[in-house]
Amino acid sequence: MPASDNKSMPRKIIHIDMDAFYAAVEQRDFPQYKGKPLVVGGSPDGRGVVATASYEARAFGIHSAMSARKAIQLCPHALFVRPRFDAYKGVSVHIREIFSRYTDIIEPLSLDEAYLDVTSDKLNIGSALAIAQQIKDAIRNELNLTASAGVSNNKFVAKIASDMNKPDGLTFIGPSKIKAFMEKLPVEKFFGVGKVTADKMKKMGLHTGADLKQLSEQELIRKFGKTGKFYFNIVRGIDERPVRPHRETKSLGAEDTFSEDLVSYEEMCTELEIIAEKVAARLEKNNLKGKTVTLKIKFSDFRQITRNHSLPQPAGDYLSIINAAKNLLSKADLSDEKVRLLGISLSNFSHAASAKNLNPDQLELF
Repeated sequence: MPASDNKSMPRKIIHIDMDAFYAAVEQRDFPQYKGKPLVVGGSPDGRGVVATASYEARAFGIHSAMSARKAIQLCPHALFVRPRFDAYKGVSVHIREIFSRYTDIIEPLSLDEAYLDVTSDKLNIGSALAIAQQIKDAIRNELNLTASAGVSNNKFVAKIASDMNKPDGLTFIGPSKIKAFMEKLPVEKFFGVGKVTADKMKKMGLHTGADLKQLSEQELIRKFGKTGKFYFNIVRGIDERPVRPHRETKSLGAEDTFSEDLVSYEEMCTELEIIAEKVAARLEKNNLKGKTVTLKIKFSDFRQITRNHSLPQPAGDYLSIINAAKNLLSKADLSDEKVRLLGISLSNFSHAASAKNLNPDQLELF
């Protein structure tokens, strides 16, 4: 029986998060980048978006998803490199192999982070804290990289804990500490709370978990929708979500940021054709067909819109994808607009092969 199904035994959950993963791999492989403010993604001319920044770059306020233009303003001497995803995926495979020495109950969230359920570990070590330290040591010794780990009895707290002492941190929050920990936690650290929701909460006088705890479940649901039920449970240390070794793929696609903004419909169609070919190839590789085609458009001022269309039948072929994408593009209001990014994704899958059996890190997701 999987450890997470054993109701009589408190769960032992580890969340592992690699430190500045892409940038750390670049600094490891290219010594000239070591100790320098390094930005992976974007370009020195201000195009594109930051994928990862080294800790030296983060000291200037640079972070992932920031525009390269803003990153340059914050740190004019920052170094920019293009991502090498094949290299990162190779390292990720090695990391996964390290995880599997201790448990098979592994839920990857991305190439650089995962949950592990070690309630019953393969080596009978027993201590989740000791296992987390051994994993960190193996990553350091075998890959010359560092990871941070959070250990607790549920996923939410383990994930928060892994972020508390980065880089190279190891934080344990045991059952007796969870109540006080959750009450002190700022609302912006809660699952599903972005900047807009955090600002809304603070305007309502809700600044911490303790403040949220004063509201009933119905009040939280009324104010924040279905996520309100999660808030109600988690501020009380209740998170029964199991570590799931296989997660169903929700969408798959591709996108591209252009070195020069696109201004004509013809230019955009040409780029969409290239992107559609990538999407069709990825769908074929994973034996998937989708009914919903989504077009993503990001403008030169970083505004972003999405448009979608439902096909009469699930499809994964190039012609169906490009025809739907061009149709969506033609209906978007692009007058006097400059486009810096286009993307296409498919969702609402008909599973020619069960997506539940696909490893999400083997997919290149939109």
